[in-house]
Formats: sequence, C-alpha cells, structure tokens
Amino acid sequence: MMDIAEKFQKIGVVPVVVLEDVKDAVPLAKALVEGGLPCAEVTFRTEAAEESIRLMAEQFPDMLVGAGTVLTKEQVDAAAKAGAKFIVSPGFDPEIVDYCLEKEIPVYPGCVSPSEVAQAVKRGLKVVKFFPAEPAGGVAMLKAMAAPYVGIKFMPTGGINAKNLENYLSFDKIICCGGSWMVKGELVNNGEFDKIRELTAEARKLVDSIRK
Repeated sequence: MMDIAEKFQKIGVVPVVVLEDVKDAVPLAKALVEGGLPCAEVTFRTEAAEESIRLMAEQFPDMLVGAGTVLTKEQVDAAAKAGAKFIVSPGFDPEIVDYCLEKEIPVYPGCVSPSEVAQAVKRGLKVVKFFPAEPAGGVAMLKAMAAPYVGIKFMPTGGINAKNLENYLSFDKIICCGGSWMVKGELVNNGEFDKIRELTAEARKLVDSIRK
C-alpha cells in the first residue's frame, strides 16, 4: 500500500481549500475526484473546516483529505477525529510536529530556512512544506536550501499556479506542490463546481505532461 508521500508524488498538485460553508464540502470533493486530483488540504482557518473534512472523508474514503494551517494541538486532535489523513502547518512548530509524531499522524511542517529543515531532519521527517514558496525565493531558493539535505523532499506552497508549476515539478526534490488556482474562493462560494472540475482536470493534465 502506498504511503501518503507516495500518493502526493502521484497526484503532483495538492488543492489547498478554504471552505466557508459546510454545504460546499461534498460537491467540491466530487469535483476534485472527478477532475483527477483526489486530494485536498482543507485549511483550518474557518469554522466549517472540521465538519467539511469529516464529510469529505466519509463520502470519499479513498480521497486524501488533510488539514492545513494547523496551529494548535487541539486542532490536530479535531482534524484527526474528523478523518484528516495528514496535517500541514504553515511554520515549523516543534510542539505540533512532536505531537503529531507521537500520535503517528503524518505531518508536513512549513520550512523556509536551513535551520528549520535541520529540525525536521533531526525528527526523521522525509517531506516538509516549503512556504511561502514564491515570496521566499521560489525554486532557486529551494535548490540552494535543499542541496545539503539529501534525504528530504519538499512540498512548495504559496504563489504556485499553472504558469510556474513546471519550474517546481521539474526539480527532483519536489514531491508535489500545493495550489489553490483550481479551487479559488469565489468559485467555491458561487457553487461553480463544474468550473472547478474543469480547472482540476487541466491541472492533472499539466502534471502528467511535466512528469511524462
């Protein structure tokens, strides 16, 4: 059975989702699955996040649903209870990382400096988030930072879109990218799930063309 990192590698792009209303969770999950990206990082920035994760995980058990922007141990517990298969945090918080490791919940903390990557390596992590990717220097920064750390791979998020995806996925230390261009807030809020499915299918096709 593939572990989560292998699934990320196969998917190529992890849709980063902000859900304001629980009613949008299932139609959004359906659009992502049908579009060919059966994965979502649901950010814990809204009241609807926990219940949305629960509904998506229930309705689409094979979908890789996780929680993003996790800032506290309480949020880790809530996300895991709702059915989140992985946890993503914007920065490297040792307390959150250690808590997830203790609970055996896959965790991908944000790292933007060699010092943070070193902390991840020390804890045996094999994949970390690189956030915010574009403002922090993009692929050039990532290549420089990754060079000394041979055993670790990255999941860049922040400022990544259809135009620069190839720059990132062409670098072999990048397992996948987080992106929200196919799940923009206004599309979700307006119920434009056909458009989301279409953009998701385009993203899937783009990943396949880059990694052919």
